[in-house]
Amino acid sequence: MSAVLRTQLRGVARRPARLLLTGLAVLVVSFVVYATVLAQTITERSVLNGLSGTPEAVDLVVDNGSISTAELAAIGRIPGVAETAGRLDAGGQIGTEYLNLSADSGTGPLSVTTLTSGRKPTGPGEITITARTAERLGLKVGGTTKATFRYSDDGKPIDPATLTVVGMVEGPEDYGFQAYAPQATVSTLVGDTFLRRIDLRLAPGADADAVRKQIQDLTATAASKVKDGTKPEIATGADVRLAEAKQKADQVDSVFEVIAIFVAIAVVAAGLVAASTFRIVFAQRMKQLALLRAVGAGRGGVSLSLAVEGALVGLATGTTGVLLALGAGHLVPALVRTFGPKIESPGFPLLPALGTILLAVVITMVAVVAPAFTAGRVSPLEALRGAGTTGARKDIGKLRWAAGLLLVVVAGLLAAFVATRLPGRDPKDYDPTTNLLAVVGSGGFAFLALIALGPALVRPVLFLLGMPIRRSGPVGRLAAGGVGSAPRRAAAVSVVVALGVTLIAGTLVGGASIRLLAERETASSAPADYEMSAHGDPLITAAAVDQLKSRPELANVTAYRRLDVKVAGTNIDGLNANDLNIGALPELKKLDVVGGSLADLGPGKVVISGFTAELTGLTVGDEATLSNGKKVRKLTVVAKLPDSAPLGSAMVVDPSDLTALGAPAGYAGLLADAATAGEQGRTDGRRALTDANNAAGGQWGIDVLADQRDEIDKELTVLLGIALGLIGLTVMIAVVGVGTTTALSVVERVRESGLLRAVGLSRGGLRIMLTTESALYGVIGAALGLALGVPYAWLMVKALGVNAPLSLPVAQLALVFVILVLLTAAAGVLPARRAARVSPVAALGTE
Repeated sequence: MSAVLRTQLRGVARRPARLLLTGLAVLVVSFVVYATVLAQTITERSVLNGLSGTPEAVDLVVDNGSISTAELAAIGRIPGVAETAGRLDAGGQIGTEYLNLSADSGTGPLSVTTLTSGRKPTGPGEITITARTAERLGLKVGGTTKATFRYSDDGKPIDPATLTVVGMVEGPEDYGFQAYAPQATVSTLVGDTFLRRIDLRLAPGADADAVRKQIQDLTATAASKVKDGTKPEIATGADVRLAEAKQKADQVDSVFEVIAIFVAIAVVAAGLVAASTFRIVFAQRMKQLALLRAVGAGRGGVSLSLAVEGALVGLATGTTGVLLALGAGHLVPALVRTFGPKIESPGFPLLPALGTILLAVVITMVAVVAPAFTAGRVSPLEALRGAGTTGARKDIGKLRWAAGLLLVVVAGLLAAFVATRLPGRDPKDYDPTTNLLAVVGSGGFAFLALIALGPALVRPVLFLLGMPIRRSGPVGRLAAGGVGSAPRRAAAVSVVVALGVTLIAGTLVGGASIRLLAERETASSAPADYEMSAHGDPLITAAAVDQLKSRPELANVTAYRRLDVKVAGTNIDGLNANDLNIGALPELKKLDVVGGSLADLGPGKVVISGFTAELTGLTVGDEATLSNGKKVRKLTVVAKLPDSAPLGSAMVVDPSDLTALGAPAGYAGLLADAATAGEQGRTDGRRALTDANNAAGGQWGIDVLADQRDEIDKELTVLLGIALGLIGLTVMIAVVGVGTTTALSVVERVRESGLLRAVGLSRGGLRIMLTTESALYGVIGAALGLALGVPYAWLMVKALGVNAPLSLPVAQLALVFVILVLLTAAAGVLPARRAARVSPVAALGTE
């Protein structure tokens, strides 16, 4: 056995390129696994060191107690304290707009802001603002504005302050209402000495414990003078930064837990590709194995030597992948830092590196077991028939058929179990856990069935989808015949492609369904870009509405009234009704309807919300008796919404009916859209509303509802992008598998290529034939992946119980199909060029 092993190892040493090619998929997954570890390390270090709210220069923090500006001054005089910063926030009003003013010096190591233009505030009433705040509130450097920070008990403003904008800054966050000023300015504006906390920077060489003790004594004396006697807590800056970053770090860990699932899928894909590659490589070496058997090598010795070869492949490719990931992990942060953001380097996590290499060895050893066992049991005479016979085997055997069909049955039973337990609309106390686990289990068994029955599915799928290629000419027929003649090889690669496409299709279909659900829900809560509301008197006048309709910055200006009514037959008072014109706003066309039609709304009709239907027992077609005092109106229910009606109301009625019930002539609010898209268009539209509000005395509130829609859409887009990026790992490994398989099949079929060249096939024709074969792997895999991904995505969405409509993004799925085919075709370009360079005479001379 040792002689056999030495022979195999010498063969490996003579052909190191084949060693690397055999384990290319394992190299890729090793790179991905270790790069993921480094990415998590970089993210956690960056979060802890750069994204907490406390500057790195802070050594001690005094917090959670009765801290005042007097304690701030006293602490600043303690020996060893180099600098202090008092922190507090003040909420103010600029007209009807909210402004959050935070205490920050704007300079020095304890500042949380960075000046981008203008200067830092120094005098009374001077502030700096963020860029988005300037756009939203219409402020600019050098301008002034009036702001109110204090109110009397009866709600009247006290001493509105004049604020002067002296600079623009970048801060920890920018929601469009953030400003900064020195602590003394903020304390003066709020008329209070209370501080939220105090940050301290110690002088070099200062005794932190001694300073802490003096602060404790000082604050204990201050605490004894207040009623509750609460003592402030004193913590190190490092502890505070760690606590502030904990939530973000926890979120990072949660994200990487999800990433780990996709990485695990990529590991499985790499194992499948590696097993397929080993099978092809061992088939190419049948003559060598036969000679070893003929001179006395046993089956066990041959199998063991091949298994050791697999372990060496894992060791070499795993080490290479780790080194490449380590280089990228240190290069990327350095490049990012040159453009501004401070990203930490990952260091060299040794144990994860060793674990990744060990994982690569395990993957290859597991992948090599079946091919090595098969190669070892082949008799010398059968092995001497060559690689082509073995590689072209088309059957899968009765045992594999039975196992595959059993897996299909199990997957079908689990799917049927979920289908019979799917919740209805608006389920009560529904727990989706069992159904979701069953869907995942069914999908897992279905994929295992695909692995088992893949070779039997290749030729039927190829017959259906490969018809245009076969009809394209002799080269197309040769390509289709080359794939169909080796269904095991085609299935081994196509199954990995199918895995990636299944995940992508499931993500796209599920994402489209959830996005459509989110659009329907936000259409009810945020039916337009803006809402102007009259919180009590005075109501919005018809003149103000007409003025806004004439503004070119606005579109779809729609006013509405509100009235609290009672439904006869119930003891519920105060159900809110509005007379919003649903057809006037494009967003409201996305509303979901449980029953009836929104188009039927008119005089004598009412649209009710889902919760109104539950409270009153009304349904579509019923007559509802609404009353407001002595005024009564009987209306027919023409539509029922799943949750609340637009603007959070219980129902929507016709304006004439609301007038008959006693609604006043003035409007409770109005909705409007920006006339042009983009941030500038949104800012212009908001300014038009502000102008109208100011002209009426500034007593109405303005909300930018579009920001809510944008935030939800952004979150969904980011989540979908992350998911697709992670699934791309599996697709990348699948493409590597296609390239590897094509390259190895070129070596395996050198004589066949020479024969084709000898009978007249040109070099270009041979290249096209082999590239087309690679593309067909993608066609088969993508078709199988879509067949699995779409129905399982729909089943998963329904199992969630969230009333999400089933959506099929045909254009996106078609694009995925085309991209996968092009990627797999591209993977075969280089092997095809290599095959075309071999002369027919040399090719015919090979065995």
